[in-house]
Amino acid sequence: MSEMRFFIDPVRCIGCKACMQACSECSTHRGKSMIHLEYIERGSSTQTAPMVCMHCDLPTCAAVCPADAIKRTEDGVVQSSQSPRCIGCANCVNACPFGVPRYYPEIDQMLKCDMCYDRTSVGLKPMCASVCPSEALFFGTLEEFQSRRHGTPKNTFQFGMQTITTKVFIVLPEGEMGLDMDVISHMDGRFDDQAFDHLDPFAHLDPLPQHPYQKPQGGPL
Repeated sequence: MSEMRFFIDPVRCIGCKACMQACSECSTHRGKSMIHLEYIERGSSTQTAPMVCMHCDLPTCAAVCPADAIKRTEDGVVQSSQSPRCIGCANCVNACPFGVPRYYPEIDQMLKCDMCYDRTSVGLKPMCASVCPSEALFFGTLEEFQSRRHGTPKNTFQFGMQTITTKVFIVLPEGEMGLDMDVISHMDGRFDDQAFDHLDPFAHLDPLPQHPYQKPQGGPL
């Protein structure tokens, strides 16, 4: 039997947040959702993309943890920080290239998606993939995936000089070969007045008509 894999297809995400609700109901998450939605171009589009832990082969979050609180299982699942070890430094939050870990000050600990390890380790789907109506989150074999849809699943990403291979696959449009994140150029762009982050997202809209204020008749202001 082929290995079960986790696929994320951002194009299919409809922003319903069913995945977030299902994730928060997991008994090991303390009522918190370990998955969140990102807006692709919030100033010009409503398109969202689900963000789960990518479960890197060489997890940067674990590499920068001074307390050795983040462990990776033998089958490649990077788990949340271990409560007795986590010191709440948030190094992992800042280091993750995918922006996944979350630090919760109320418990002084980092929590993140662990691919519902209590479920996937016994052959069940992660909570999020079991409720996603558009199958933007899909858990199954590669053969099942290919029989149901088009797209190129990839699990290798380039962030500047760093090449990252992950357990989770991102579905790219047919013919696309990979994702190359030009981190340095993006950082430099933050200082460019014409960068998207500095533009008025409503500049393309016509201004609302302005009516002169008229004092109400027969009453106080």
